[in-house]
Amino acid sequence: MSDAFMHATTAERAALIEARLTAALAPIASIRITDDSAQHAGHAGAAAGGHFSVTIVAAAFAGKPRVARHRMVYDALADAMQRGIHALAITAYTPEEFALLSR
Repeated sequence: MSDAFMHATTAERAALIEARLTAALAPIASIRITDDSAQHAGHAGAAAGGHFSVTIVAAAFAGKPRVARHRMVYDALADAMQRGIHALAITAYTPEEFALLSR
């Protein structure tokens, strides 16, 4: 991702995040990206970039603790974290974990 990320629309930012995560963690069973920036308007870090929530379901998370899963997501988005994502809330599941939640 380039500096263009900072000037992208909300939909474009979400698409860029999704593309990067899909490439790094394929196969992805499910992914949902929410722009939470409006909830942080006026807060000190709001001007530094967007606030996003990501819920992602990927087999790549199997056998990994939460911290390792988050690190995998952060690694996939490393340049965006420097150029336009101020905060990222991550919920990461394996397909099996997600299936149990759906019951």
